[in-house]
Amino acid sequence: MNNNFMFNMRTVVLSGEDSIRDIPAQLAAKGAHRVLLLSDVGLESVGLVNQLIGVFEGNMQVELVGVYTDIKPDASCDDINKAVQYANKVQADSIVALGGGSVIDASKGIKYSLEHQLDDIRDAIRGGGHIDVGPHVKPFTVPHIGVPTTAGTGAEASPIAVFFNDVEQVKASLVVSGLECDIAVLDPTLTLGLPVPLTVSTAMDALTHAIEAVASPMSNCFTDAYAIQASRLILDNLPKVVSDPSNVNARSELLQASTMAISAFYSSLGGIPIHNCAHAFGAIAHIPHGDANSVLLPVVIETLPEFYLPSIDKLAGIFDVPQSLSAEQKHREVVLSLRAFQAQVKAHQTFTNWSLSEDTQFEIAQGIEKI
Repeated sequence: MNNNFMFNMRTVVLSGEDSIRDIPAQLAAKGAHRVLLLSDVGLESVGLVNQLIGVFEGNMQVELVGVYTDIKPDASCDDINKAVQYANKVQADSIVALGGGSVIDASKGIKYSLEHQLDDIRDAIRGGGHIDVGPHVKPFTVPHIGVPTTAGTGAEASPIAVFFNDVEQVKASLVVSGLECDIAVLDPTLTLGLPVPLTVSTAMDALTHAIEAVASPMSNCFTDAYAIQASRLILDNLPKVVSDPSNVNARSELLQASTMAISAFYSSLGGIPIHNCAHAFGAIAHIPHGDANSVLLPVVIETLPEFYLPSIDKLAGIFDVPQSLSAEQKHREVVLSLRAFQAQVKAHQTFTNWSLSEDTQFEIAQGIEKI
């Protein structure tokens, strides 16, 4: 375990049923006056955007000056630039992002552009991305709240944003201290309408964040505390939600687990073989990230015992595997426990749902080899 580390949990977490009602007061406390709500057409069509708009009605503390819902899945730089133009048009000075990882990541790009007065976010991420982390980074002045509608990416608490550079034809990462939301509002009522398969997919993404944090050579006591608890929350609560999608308490704990898992993940970033493989499947075959992680989670752990054996005692503890077993036995039991959990929640265990030609499989294998 690493004893020289920096752990940062900058995002304030506001959790609970109907916690979105506190958003105007939280924005006012941050010095906001003119608020822009960012979301997507899917959430608009199911009424969640209007639900959040209603929170601002009759409110005297801040003004909702605009609603922008043209954020697409896997948002591109062009999407971000158009949203920035709209934000400038309505003279917004603060952001509320309602959605999954794509919307919240896009909101980070928009915040960065507003802060640095950029007309084109591509200027910041040429060549595949931009990293600027550390105490020298000037704090952001744009108040920023993230309201996740899925329990998976944890984007609301991560200083990492990924979006598609449509000129260079690559997914680019913007990693900047303070890019994460000031406040994460974890309101489980907003996730009640999430279909069970999508709930499972996103939760498996969060579980992968947690397990990769535990297994990372850069793990520490703080990341372990978040990652191990997040893992247990997912293992306990995902079956409950699969059985009863209206279980508000279980959905709340999945949201909390997602935020905790990403906090551990990026604070222990040092070895992420599962995610690296999943990115290849996503980039080449367009397999949803959570589903790719779900399939690969036990496969990669089983295939790379030399990577996971140093942390096998911690992993065994998560799955209640007896510590009296040998390291090799614990490793095998962890893999079996993961496969049993996949079956229990009906998570994807193979890629048979996707038609992967031999050429595509070869391309994916080449992509993984380059990692």
